[in-house]
Amino acid sequence: MVKEKNKGTFLWQLSKKFQFAADKIIPDSFVFCLILTFIAFILGIIFTETSPLKMVMCWYDGLWTQMTFAFQMAFMVVTCAVAAKSKQVKRILKIIASIPKTPTGAMILLMLFGYVSSFVNWAFCTVVTPILAMQLSKQIKGLHFPMMIAAGYSTMILGQCLGPSASVFALVATEGHFLQDKIGILTQDQTVYNGVNVTLFTIIAIFTVILSILTVPPQDEVVEFKKEFDDDVEEEIELENTIADKLNGSKIIMYLIGIAGAIVIILTFIEKGILGSLSVNFIIFLFMTINCFLYNSPRKFVDAYKENMVLTTEVVIQFPFYGGLMGMITNSGFGAVIVQAIVNVATTTSMPVWAYISASLTNLFIPSQGGQWIVQGPLLVEAAQQLNANIIHIIDAFVYGDEATNLLQPLYVIPALSVVGMKLKDVWGFMAFIWVFWLILTTLGFYFIPMIV
Repeated sequence: MVKEKNKGTFLWQLSKKFQFAADKIIPDSFVFCLILTFIAFILGIIFTETSPLKMVMCWYDGLWTQMTFAFQMAFMVVTCAVAAKSKQVKRILKIIASIPKTPTGAMILLMLFGYVSSFVNWAFCTVVTPILAMQLSKQIKGLHFPMMIAAGYSTMILGQCLGPSASVFALVATEGHFLQDKIGILTQDQTVYNGVNVTLFTIIAIFTVILSILTVPPQDEVVEFKKEFDDDVEEEIELENTIADKLNGSKIIMYLIGIAGAIVIILTFIEKGILGSLSVNFIIFLFMTINCFLYNSPRKFVDAYKENMVLTTEVVIQFPFYGGLMGMITNSGFGAVIVQAIVNVATTTSMPVWAYISASLTNLFIPSQGGQWIVQGPLLVEAAQQLNANIIHIIDAFVYGDEATNLLQPLYVIPALSVVGMKLKDVWGFMAFIWVFWLILTTLGFYFIPMIV
């Protein structure tokens, strides 16, 4: 009697259909970006009165809008990676990674860590979660690493829907925002921590954890993390007894800079509070200050950054091109066309659902929540007022839609992939797999939960 081969769980078999498509269809992330650019170019010409030459200029103008953000993301990736790969942090991550004893426990720990770190800051979560995944993979055999990266990345995305660092939540709570005359100032206890949003987040978060731990491959299909990530004790560099060498190896210099940075951090926490301080720039500065103590000489500090600078390549190259994409969509008016077409078919009850769908579609082309809100916000607010729909629920739905298609749009997963040395096609199928379930849960949630809560 021939023993039937183990094919994994039903959910694994289902996820493989998405991953098969990704393996055969999805190119590298840079090519994906260029394809979206060509699509936006053609659609902008078709659905607006923008000429091809004007679209090209919109693209050119947009290229430079993301340069600051590109540098921020690149610096964040390398700074967080330098910290995470230090001897001290490796020991901490090893301790955390040693808690679970099974693949299921490891996945639960990874996702809980992701949710918590995402509440702190999305950028921190994006880089540190894959590093924890690497440590867990070293400790526990049988973990499918691409699924771990996809699941960990999903926690960063979903965490923004209940965290204080989402751009729109912060914007509408700020005095003087550009829609204040129409919707007033909406504090985060209204937009983020209302009953509908908390309920929907809890449902999706728990479901995603269950989905991830039940998507189990057979042993022969497990793809483990195999790249170098050693914990060897670093060798001390033997320095010559010159003034220059003493300065290059000086601990005092780095400690003084680190102490100055620590003073800035403490004063900022006192002034703005912990959550109010956590901008992208502050996160970078926080980790840079930590690195002054982890790599306690100028030579060690610079060498560590040199070693990890290769991780920034994809970020530096691709972010300006996404700026060009956003420029075409925004400046041609095509983004407004997408939104208007969808809100035209909405009703009072279904308006949050259509806000979610419109935000999801627009985010594929404008992968910046703040930039997207500039395009969509006025249209969604006007539609909500015409339909007498709940503006709070519409803002929440917009954030969920914007965040959800980050599972399909590769811009923000690039730093995570850079850290672990993977390609987009390695994880895109699993991310799309998760996105399908999110689409169902979120559309049903925004339609029915407001009737109950």
